[in-house]
Parts: sequence; C-alpha cells; structure tokens
Amino acid sequence: MSIWTPENALIKEPHRVLLKRGEFIDSARAGRVVPYKIYYPVDHDLDKMPVILWSHGFGGNRDGASFISRFLAGQGYIIVHITHIGTDSSLWEGKGGHAWDILQKVKISRETTLDRMVDVPFVLDQLEIMAREDKDFGSYMDMDSIAMSGHSFGAMTTQVMAGMKFPDINNELIDMRDGRIKCGILYSPVPIAHLTDASHSEIYSSIDIPLFHMTGTDDASPLEGYGYEYRLVIHEHADHPEQYLQVLDGGDHMVYNGTRGKLAVNPKREEHEQAINCAVYAFCRTHLHDDADAKAWLDGGFKH
Repeated sequence: MSIWTPENALIKEPHRVLLKRGEFIDSARAGRVVPYKIYYPVDHDLDKMPVILWSHGFGGNRDGASFISRFLAGQGYIIVHITHIGTDSSLWEGKGGHAWDILQKVKISRETTLDRMVDVPFVLDQLEIMAREDKDFGSYMDMDSIAMSGHSFGAMTTQVMAGMKFPDINNELIDMRDGRIKCGILYSPVPIAHLTDASHSEIYSSIDIPLFHMTGTDDASPLEGYGYEYRLVIHEHADHPEQYLQVLDGGDHMVYNGTRGKLAVNPKREEHEQAINCAVYAFCRTHLHDDADAKAWLDGGFKH
C-alpha cells in the first residue's frame, strides 16, 4: 500500500475551470458593494464541493492568487474571492508612483478595517442564497463545508473569522468569529499586538479552528518592515490543536499573491507555488473531507 501524497492523490486531468464575476450589495450597510470572483469546476461528476473564501491583502482585489484558486477549483473546490472596498486597489490605481509607495502613506481607520471583517459573514449569507438559486454551480456548493483563506491583510481577516480577538472602535477586544467556517489558511499571517495592549494569549488563544500558517524566510512586511519570525506568534498562541506551519526557504511576501510588487524576480517561484498548492490541497482534504491519509501526511510534515 503506497503512502498518501498530494502528488499521487491529485486528479491527473483537472476539471475545466470557469469564472463568475459580480457584486453583492449590502443594504444593511448603506448599499456597501462587495465585488466577488468565483472559480468553479465544470464537466465533472461531483455531488457536492467545499467552498473556500479568499480575502486579499492591503491594496489588492479579487484578482489575486489565481494560481492557487485555479488549482483548487480544478481539483473540485469552489473558490470565492472578495474585494474589500476601502482597503483595495482603488487606493492606488490611477495615481502617480508605485503602489507600495502610495500605500505606505495611506491611513486606514478602524471603522474601515471592521467593515472588511463584516464583509465575510455578509458574503456567506449571500452564498447561501446562491447555493439555492445559481444555475451554474449553486447546487454543488457544500455550505456545510466552508474554509477561509487570505493573504496578508486577508490573512488577518481570516484570523478574525477563526476567533482571534480584534479591537473595536473603542479599542475593546471583540469576537467576530463566524461559526460556519471550519478551517482556514493564512498566507503571510499578520500579528496585531501593535493595535492593542492585550497579551498574545488574550488575542490569539481564542482561535478555535484548524489553521494552516504559511510564510517564508524572506517574508518581511513590505509596509511595516518586520521579518517573517514575527508572523509566527499566531501559530504559537492559537489554542486549537490543529495548527500547521509551512516556512518556504526563500519564500517572500508576494509569492502567495502571484505578483511581485517591488520585489525582485523569485527564482524559486515554480517550486514555491507547487509546494503551496500541494500543502493546501492536503489541508483541504484533511479538514473539508475528513481524509485520514491526507491528515497523516500533513501531520508528518507541518504540525509543529
């Protein structure tokens, strides 16, 4: 009997992947617009497919990280990318200079950050409607098997949905956890100790779902300047026992987004993308399909 690995478990001829773009309108928040982009497989014989949300980083939008989402959709998942207005690419698009230089000068209010967090349960509510009404893929959406993922600011958003405490407009720690989310993937986790006087334990120990923490040895913050080691604090203090960690040798901040920003060419890009996809696939098989063989592989290499 062969040992399970992502490489030998993958569908050798992935499903064809289509995209659906649109906007959700939140009437409860003065008509706030939440653009989405959905990757979904076609020409398959699947009954139900898990749903994975993806939240972009500061200055990003729904178009990032396509290499991850196309891969996962090809393997039988429905991936929903969200744009969070107020922390998205509209902050720099059409303005002179490099995006990173502009973003370094932008100050985001706590209200704007909290709006980003509220986008997630709102989108989940809309997806429950879509699961009933959409004729393309709605009937295949398994709304009892939901994961969330995000890059950088999107990782922070995922952390909040996983149970991390977050300071409100009065700087009081609050719980915004959404219980519909079974597990999460953090591409470049973001510590938040600078936002509150609370201890690491007070902030992170309330995380109560499995998380995969992904970073790299060159994953310094492009805006704050701290090194990748600082990102490990979430992994160290999350209380849920199913916490996994991948640290890519030479992996930098933008490898997860599929773009480079101001960073130089990544000579290990293909190697890193394959490692990311394989590990994420094993995590999804483990926590969205209860695959014991995938769990054994994951535990053997990434549970610390």
